[in-house]
Amino acid sequence: MKSVFRSLALVGAVTLTAMPAAAMAQEIAVIVKTTSSNFWQNVNRGAQAGMEGLGSYSMSFDGPASESDIAAQVNMVDNAINRGVAGIVLAPSDPEALVPSVQRAYESGIPVVIIDSMLAEGAEEYYQAFLSTDNKAAGELMAQTMIESIGTEGQIAIMSYVPGVGSEIGRVGGFTDYIAANSEIEIVNTLYSQSQMATALNQTTDILSAYPELDGIFGANEPTAVGMGRAIVQAGREGSLTALGFDGNEDLQQFVRDGVLEAIAVQGSFQMGELGVQAVADLLAGEEVEAFINTGVVVVTADNIDDDEAQNVLY
Repeated sequence: MKSVFRSLALVGAVTLTAMPAAAMAQEIAVIVKTTSSNFWQNVNRGAQAGMEGLGSYSMSFDGPASESDIAAQVNMVDNAINRGVAGIVLAPSDPEALVPSVQRAYESGIPVVIIDSMLAEGAEEYYQAFLSTDNKAAGELMAQTMIESIGTEGQIAIMSYVPGVGSEIGRVGGFTDYIAANSEIEIVNTLYSQSQMATALNQTTDILSAYPELDGIFGANEPTAVGMGRAIVQAGREGSLTALGFDGNEDLQQFVRDGVLEAIAVQGSFQMGELGVQAVADLLAGEEVEAFINTGVVVVTADNIDDDEAQNVLY
């Protein structure tokens, strides 16, 4: 991984020296997985904060209505390239599908900073920095929390979101691998909501019905965890199993306060937007940026939800 990061830094220097006149628009395009999630709206707020002091640049914010609408996100990136934006901050919904567009940006001399989810292996030369939670470590942290709560035996389910997305691979993979290596816990099923709250609610309802003695459940992103929490309440199962979520919108915060969820892992979404825009601005100014910037995660429980550390990442 260190060699990849070194190569990214070198690519950044090459990209900006080759910038053509076409890529001179004073716009930084921030393109996320969906605009319908509070998580990504918090990224938007962070990006706006990152624009302060960048008077010569404007910012646009865009994303599909749904994370599963990958074709729409590809079109948004292509349109940004066509209008010659100065730089792009991108949260790719699919690790493979966005590679050709990011390559086009590279060939057009437009710097790209990736946030949240990595592109497929081999695409590192086309972008200049990656900002994210260490999703594997975050998944392991949630697995550790699960084991501390239910012990080393029992049955749990994983409510995931979009299979194959970089963040999902790290987050759910880290969780699953840690459970397997450190316990005898059985994972009875892993389901994918496609980041649709209603789908997650229905899937969780089915899981709770199929496994009435389920010991734990993990909802791996915001809409999935919200749907999972609502299903737990509807089934009257709050407090009878250990439920863990990911991300920190108002619904999830209330679930923690009400004891529906024991803990949520909350990413620095604001920091992704703020530091992503700043990284693009630094690249445009000819400055070096770190190839990987860890935006962090905080485990929020009823005991620490009002502490400054938690309040700084909740949204």
